[in-house]
Amino acid sequence: MTAPVYLQAMGVLSALGADDGAMRAALFATHYPDTLQHSQRYSAQRTLPLGMLPAHLALPCLDFAAPSQRSRNNALAWAAAQQIAPQVQAAIAQFGAHRVALVIGTSTAGVEEGEAAARDLRQHGQFPAGFDYALQEMGNVASFLAQQLGITGPAHVISTACSSGAKALASAGRLLRSGMADVVIAGGVDALCSFTVAGFSALESVSAQRCNPLSRHRDGINLGEAAALFVVGRTPGPVRLAGWGESQDAHHMSAPDPSGRGAMQAMAQALARAGVQAGDVDYVNLHGTATPHNDAMESLAVHTLLGTEVPVSSTKPLTGHTLAAAGALEAAVAWQVLVDNPQGCLPVHWWDGAVDPALAPLRWVTPGMALGRPAKKVLSNSFAFGGSNAALLLAAE
Repeated sequence: MTAPVYLQAMGVLSALGADDGAMRAALFATHYPDTLQHSQRYSAQRTLPLGMLPAHLALPCLDFAAPSQRSRNNALAWAAAQQIAPQVQAAIAQFGAHRVALVIGTSTAGVEEGEAAARDLRQHGQFPAGFDYALQEMGNVASFLAQQLGITGPAHVISTACSSGAKALASAGRLLRSGMADVVIAGGVDALCSFTVAGFSALESVSAQRCNPLSRHRDGINLGEAAALFVVGRTPGPVRLAGWGESQDAHHMSAPDPSGRGAMQAMAQALARAGVQAGDVDYVNLHGTATPHNDAMESLAVHTLLGTEVPVSSTKPLTGHTLAAAGALEAAVAWQVLVDNPQGCLPVHWWDGAVDPALAPLRWVTPGMALGRPAKKVLSNSFAFGGSNAALLLAAE
C-alpha cells in the first residue's frame, strides 16, 4: 500500500508554549524571545538554561490513572493528547479502536519519580508507600495513552534516544502503508529530570550558557522537555509526511561518525521516498545540538547533500534539546513553517554569529528571513547516541 501519509492534527507543548500562537510567535520572532529558564531545579548548585515549560502551564493531574501511571512524563503526554482528543475519538468512531495504533518516542519515562523514591529509600530505608517501579518502564506511556484514549490497536514505545520522536513518525507511516492500522497516534515525549542532566553533564556536553549551534564558541547543549503528538492517517491533512529515512552508524557509543555518512543516508532516503530532489527543499531544521562533534558532522552532511543555498537553522536555543521528543517537536516546527504561513517565514538560527572556519558553510536563517512565498517542503534531522539517524521530509498540502 503506497497511499500518502498525512499529519491530520497536532498537540504540542514545550518551552515555546502550548498553543499555535505562542509557538509561532517565538519561532518567527525577530528578537530572541528568551524562552529558556535559568534554574537549579535539576542540577543542585549549578544554574543551567533549560527548556522548561513556561511557569503558567500547569500539567494535568493524573489522579484518574493507576498509581503506576502517575508520572510527570505521562502528564506531559496527556496534556498534548488532550489537544487532539476530538480527532482521536473521531478516528475510533470511524475505524474502530482496534484499527487505531499508537507509537511514542520517549527516554525518561518516570525517572523523576524514581529519583524521589530513591531519596526516600536512602533517608528512611524503604521506598515510599505506593511506589511502583513500572513508572520507570519505557513502555509505560504507550500503555497509559492507549488505555486512557481507548485505543486497542498496536501500541508501543521507541526509545532510541534523540531520534525516537522522528522514528515514531516513520513507524506510523509504515503501519499505515502495511495496512496494520488506519490511523496512528505518533510523536514523542520526555520530561526533564536530574538523571538526564547529570548524565549529559558527566559527558561534559551541557553548556552553562544558551546553546550556540554552529558557532566556533559552541560548548554543548541545553536540555529541555516537551510532548508532541500527531494524528497520522491516509485522509488528507494540513501536512504530508512525504518521506522518511533511517540509518545506523554504529561508529561510537555517543559520538557521530565524523564523515556524516549515516546522516546523509537518512536524508537521502527521506528525499528518495518523497520523490524530492535536493533543490526542492525549502528549509532544513537541523539537529543542531551545539556540541562540537554533532555540528561538525551535520554541517558536512547537509553541505554535501543539499549545498549552501537552502536555509537552515537549529531551534534548540528556543526549546532546549528535548531528547526523545525532539524529532516530534521539530516536526511540529515544520508544521508551523508549512501551514498558514503565506510569506514563508522561517525559524531564526539564534547564535553569536561567530563562524567556525572548520565547519562546512551553510545558509543560516537570520531574523526576519522569509521565502517570500509559502514553503512547500521541509527536511528535519534527528541524530542520536549510537549513530541512530532519522530524517523526515514534510510537505504542505
